[in-house]
Amino acid sequence: MDAVDAVEARNAEAVSRFVERFAAQLTEAGMQRMAARVFAQLLASDNGAMTSAELSEALQISPAAVSGAVAYLTQVTMVSREREPGSRRDRYVLHNELWYETFTRRDQVLSLFEKTLRDGVAGLGRDTPAGARMAETAEFFEFLQTEMHGMMDRWRAHRATLDFS
Repeated sequence: MDAVDAVEARNAEAVSRFVERFAAQLTEAGMQRMAARVFAQLLASDNGAMTSAELSEALQISPAAVSGAVAYLTQVTMVSREREPGSRRDRYVLHNELWYETFTRRDQVLSLFEKTLRDGVAGLGRDTPAGARMAETAEFFEFLQTEMHGMMDRWRAHRATLDFS
């Protein structure tokens, strides 16, 4: 079975179940519901890109709902907007290495939290209960960052051994 046959044989109901299930999990984790659905639909598309009309049709939602979801996903840099060649329509595209980039940005947030917590410790005093709690939290964020850097390096090495062509 070649790639075209595989796409034609795809079970639309199974894809829809995946999209709704993964979107529900993303929503439970804190993502906006429509953004989660749009993201999951893009993830389930073969080329990782769809127009607003395609997303509206696939998800049975209004163009306004797609627009709001895409605005959120663009803001958190999970997708980007590209102009279709020779057209006035936009396509919404998943970023390459999406998860790597997402966790790298999360690392920047952890670094900011750690710095702010250390400033809080300096102001409260390490010997106070609140200062000690903040110091432990800052140490936790520092530990997470160190582990995340090593984990991302290991992921890159592992990814190089995989074949997703």
